[in-house]
Amino acid sequence: MSEDNKPSKKVADQYDRGYDYTQYWNNRDYENAAEQVAIRRLLQGRRFAKAADVGGGFGRLALLLREYADRVTLAEPSQTQLDAAEKFLEGTDVIKARQQADALQFEDGELDLITMVRVMHHIPEPTDEFAEIARVLAPGGTAIIEVANYGHFKNRRAFKKAGKALPKEPVSIRTVAADQPDAIAFVNHNIDTVVSQLAAAGLVLERKLSVSNLRSQKLKRIVPTKALVAVERVLQKPLAASDFGPSIFLELRKR
Repeated sequence: MSEDNKPSKKVADQYDRGYDYTQYWNNRDYENAAEQVAIRRLLQGRRFAKAADVGGGFGRLALLLREYADRVTLAEPSQTQLDAAEKFLEGTDVIKARQQADALQFEDGELDLITMVRVMHHIPEPTDEFAEIARVLAPGGTAIIEVANYGHFKNRRAFKKAGKALPKEPVSIRTVAADQPDAIAFVNHNIDTVVSQLAAAGLVLERKLSVSNLRSQKLKRIVPTKALVAVERVLQKPLAASDFGPSIFLELRKR
């Protein structure tokens, strides 16, 4: 196929279609805190020169990375999100750049820390994204990748009861019909499959944490956020062995 006839590259710009992602985080203080607890635990006591938060939206976690890295880039494909980041990151030195995860604009080995949180649920086939992360990460560098986990406790229990094995391939969790022909995917992943894909890209699993283990609207209504986060902090490490929660944070090292 000639270059002119190749299908156009799909751009992850769904948040440029009138959706205010900053509003999504209203009443999600527990989920935000749970993710910050996980990142702090994985980065504790370490210092990095150059970091990037890939697909980091309006910069929700970029400020946290700045505590651990001398230079942080928010690498986000949506211009709407970058516009929101101008306000959210005002007065900081976080760099804002329009970049997509499968076409990062960094030199080979330029970064020693990369995070990618709440992005994998939009990527059914992450081979290109993992290859790019491996390319721009320095040897021995660290990547923290969050994965929406199809094999969480409730699903594992249901599949076991039905006598079926968990799917190895990504599973669509879209609940309403797509409003655009090129609407971005919403999927959950098999963690073992993702770890194998990462290893094939040269990213080796060091540690993992089970995150947002108490993600329940009922619990959030009756238990104070501070108490939920305190319990979350205790549960993340022991529940990681069984991939219990809906979100798994993987800490990876570039070979």
